[in-house]
Amino acid sequence: MNSHPDICYKSISSPWGNISLAASPAGLSGVWFENQQHFPKTDLWTQDPHHPFLKAAEKLLSDFAKGQWHHGLSPRQILKDLPLDLQGGTVFQLAVWHALMAIPLGQTCSYAQVAAAIGKPRAVRAVGTAIGRNPISVLIPCHRVLGSQGQMTGYAGGIWRKEALLNLEASQAS
Repeated sequence: MNSHPDICYKSISSPWGNISLAASPAGLSGVWFENQQHFPKTDLWTQDPHHPFLKAAEKLLSDFAKGQWHHGLSPRQILKDLPLDLQGGTVFQLAVWHALMAIPLGQTCSYAQVAAAIGKPRAVRAVGTAIGRNPISVLIPCHRVLGSQGQMTGYAGGIWRKEALLNLEASQAS
């Protein structure tokens, strides 16, 4: 993630461990499990527990943990009132992250399906790399992407979190 000079952040606790939230003046720019792969350096950022984008993200994550998201909603519908700042991504990464936002709550897809959705069916490994760099975990649901045989594969926050998030979503469907 490119470090905008006006990034602010706050840390919150969740059922899946501590989460760091980051925002720029343009929108929410990060949701990371602490110490996950690609965790950014936060030492130059300002803590701001009252920032409206951070408070909105915290509420969304809390609602998700409580099972208050409606089954079948897409992330675009859930995030409609929260601007995202993804300007640190490449054109390819942005395409992948936008494709992830089309995966509804309670559904999964494969890396190959994401690659096909962005018009790059042969770029499955590159899609996996872009998904691993997703700066807005949970809200941009990279945890909903599985291997070609439905197996749990790489997740920057740890496979156990991916499994826990999917289990929560499955329980909401019943």
